[in-house]
Amino acid sequence: MNSHSLDTLSNRSHTFWSVLESVWAVSKGDNRICIAVLDGLMDLSHSCFKDAQITQVQTLVSGAAGRGAALQHGTHVSSIIFGQHGSPVAGIAPDCRGLIVPIFQDGPGDSIASCSQVDLARAITQAVQHGANVINISGGQLTQSGEAGHLLTKAIQYCVDNNVAIVAAAGNDGCECLNLPAAIPTVLAVGAMNDQGVPFDFSNWGKTYQTQGILAPGENILGAVPGGGTVRKSGTSFATAIISGIVGLLLSIQLKQGDKPDPQGVQAALLESANSCNPIQDEDCRRYLVGSLNLGGALASIAGKQQNQPGAIQGEARGVSEPKISEQEAGSGASELKLSEPMSDRQPESAAIQVAEAIALGRETIPERLLGNMAQTNAISNVNQQLSGLTAATVFTEAVAPTDAVTAAECATCGGATQLVYAVGTLGYDFITQARRDSIVQDGRAIMGQTWNPNQPNEMLQYFQQQPWESEAVLWTLNQEETPIYGILPNGAYAAVGFERLRALLGQQLDGSVERVSIPGYQAGSAKLLNGQVIPVIIPAIRGIYGWTTGNLVNLLYGERPNTEAEQAEYDGQVGGLANFLDRIYYELRNLGTIPQERALNYAATNALQVANVYREAAGENTNLDRIEVEKSPLCRPESDCWDVKLTFFDPSNRTERARKVYRFTVDVSDVVPVTIGRVRSWVVY
Repeated sequence: MNSHSLDTLSNRSHTFWSVLESVWAVSKGDNRICIAVLDGLMDLSHSCFKDAQITQVQTLVSGAAGRGAALQHGTHVSSIIFGQHGSPVAGIAPDCRGLIVPIFQDGPGDSIASCSQVDLARAITQAVQHGANVINISGGQLTQSGEAGHLLTKAIQYCVDNNVAIVAAAGNDGCECLNLPAAIPTVLAVGAMNDQGVPFDFSNWGKTYQTQGILAPGENILGAVPGGGTVRKSGTSFATAIISGIVGLLLSIQLKQGDKPDPQGVQAALLESANSCNPIQDEDCRRYLVGSLNLGGALASIAGKQQNQPGAIQGEARGVSEPKISEQEAGSGASELKLSEPMSDRQPESAAIQVAEAIALGRETIPERLLGNMAQTNAISNVNQQLSGLTAATVFTEAVAPTDAVTAAECATCGGATQLVYAVGTLGYDFITQARRDSIVQDGRAIMGQTWNPNQPNEMLQYFQQQPWESEAVLWTLNQEETPIYGILPNGAYAAVGFERLRALLGQQLDGSVERVSIPGYQAGSAKLLNGQVIPVIIPAIRGIYGWTTGNLVNLLYGERPNTEAEQAEYDGQVGGLANFLDRIYYELRNLGTIPQERALNYAATNALQVANVYREAAGENTNLDRIEVEKSPLCRPESDCWDVKLTFFDPSNRTERARKVYRFTVDVSDVVPVTIGRVRSWVVY
């Protein structure tokens, strides 16, 4: 350890808090920076949240909460970030805007119920749509492969595309293992260290974390208790909240310098400036991940990039708007932290005080010797395995005296507009409760026989046909890969017409004349299925409910297969290309149909007329589909929300020399049922 290093390892945690005090002198956050917390519900009435700009968005988690484990965990984590200074809990970034997106509920006893991959993907998407720059996930699912399922992968990529940083707990299993979503390479994984800067024994250290994981203080972290009071807890959950707050602070400082906030750039700066261990002096450097938090080095890196490259942002910067979980216990470790790199290459924590003072005076006064050259990295991984649930990482310790409770302020810009949905899948139904199922069984015996089985769709359809009003006794569902993703509840004066349409489509689905259905509508609340799963409910727009098979849709657009051999070859090329497009949307690009890009893509698959015209031309040019992309349309009529669906084709026999051809058509998704506008346009790209 050279002369610039800390005098003792035992004062590392103390130094972090000292540096943080200096950073707070410059900025305690900025309400244009939004930090989303995906956790349990929180007690907004706690006095530490007085004057905090926090809003809670509606999710599938019930708004009614007692004093259970999920509420305790969510309140503690949120207070670490947003606790107001001068209150019982001083948060890391009290002036940043808070967005609470509940994903965890109380389970049996003192446990916390699991959160599925689908629900996590929904919550991440919601957070981005509500303007989050940083997403905190103080939980995870233990995994062997480190690979997430399709919908979670899409949600993480949505964050990458919008330059949103995800900060997630590495987990408290105390093994060389991984948690999701922390194991995804574009996520910043956070492990916990004790007050001596040594990794806790319970903090995970899987292989992926060696390139995108960081250690942060996680011992006896003070936080709020629902109903008033404070408590100290240990775990990676609370280390994660500290890092999320630090990211928010650094983004706020970027704004103070006149730059756009760059969450992924800040994430890279934290990793590149981290204090690594010395493999010669320490027994197992894997437990240190990339290294421990070096706030001074990260701050110097952010300030240096601003001075050395005025106005330049690495990557696309996100804009800002104006003003199964189970509780885990863990122990503590005891090994010595050593630094492996010269401190001339790592900014000492004390440098942050000088940098902070320089920022307060003006960026032109920052000493050159304090500025580091930190190359940004942005690893993106494709992952494709199902995630079953998330677990929170918490250790309870000493409680402190209760305090008075007050009401927290809400953010006026984070409101909850009605969520439009345009989703594609297959139909199903659910009995909601065992009592409802038993009632239907008993009622149906008179007309269906003593041994009828309502779990058999054919028998249930026959029951509905004889007693149509019983269609309202079940919850109709839209499924993807046999998994319910939405409940369907026709409502209003023409609800009976909606149920009639659902019965007809179920019958066609059973006889094979329908493979998929489209359900447009408005998301309105949630429902709990018989198996305990909670799903959002759609009030459908009946005029947009359709059912089809790929084969029938192709025949409708292209007609019957011709008789001559030459015409058959051309026909087969067109039909095969369109079928390939539809199958890619149904399988490779399947989605929840909530964000505008997804609704535009799903509508393109439903209203395939324009796509058919594209394939007529593409087949004549002997080209095949390469990419399907959706991007914001540069031109749009007033009060509309227009998105361009782009299909890129290539010549498989001449990939390198022949230019690719791009076809583009526009979909307006401002209404509950999207509509195509304009004509198909095309151009070549080299």
